[in-house]
Amino acid sequence: MNFIKLSLFFLYTQVVIAQKAEPIQADRPDQTETPTLVPKRMFQLEAGFSYQRNKTNSTSLALPSALWKYGVNENFELRLITEFVVDKEFETKTSGINPILIGCKIKISEEKGIFPKTSFIGHMSIPNAASTSYKTNFFAPEFRFVMQHTLSERLSLSYNLGSEWDGVTPEATFIYTLTTGYAVTEKIGSYLELFGFAPQKQIANHTVDGGITYLITNDFMLDLSSGVGLTELAPDYYCAFGFSFRM
Repeated sequence: MNFIKLSLFFLYTQVVIAQKAEPIQADRPDQTETPTLVPKRMFQLEAGFSYQRNKTNSTSLALPSALWKYGVNENFELRLITEFVVDKEFETKTSGINPILIGCKIKISEEKGIFPKTSFIGHMSIPNAASTSYKTNFFAPEFRFVMQHTLSERLSLSYNLGSEWDGVTPEATFIYTLTTGYAVTEKIGSYLELFGFAPQKQIANHTVDGGITYLITNDFMLDLSSGVGLTELAPDYYCAFGFSFRM
């Protein structure tokens, strides 16, 4: 009898916590990561499927790409990224798991006046934690500072700055993103974004994209997005859909 009472109390507590929690905020579907961390002791999965066509008559599928997150405390979040891809160039097809990335998100500051809400995200890819065709020679770090301004109750401005390495060459690729988010309703969100990658020894590529999100519950959200390349080395286009949930 005491066990039943304890179980009911635990269930009631979890329901109350879920009801009080703010709506889920995810790092997808845009390229701009959010400075918001997963709440303490909560697990969050963000997964998506995407199709990308490049200007070199090649395509790439992510089936899926998944970001696994756990809130350690109010200032620290653990992260794990896994991705199964299918790449096709002319008649040659390759598939497998990209190097797994492990990392964290660290809260730096809350928004105050003109100063944005800011966090730091860092990952490290593991060379041998991948399918044979996708293994790299070296550990490959990536990092970015993620910032967000609240412009009104419905409108926000976010941007990221950082760098990443591919594990094959020592050259860095610089990253930038800039996005405006607009809450159409309490459940429907939208965004328009510009982002780009600037390899150290190559011409930068730039892409514009947009998408929508639909909040089914405070802990479950769907998303749909697409983008087109603006420069010669950018992809022709891509489209993606996915979901995010926490527990």
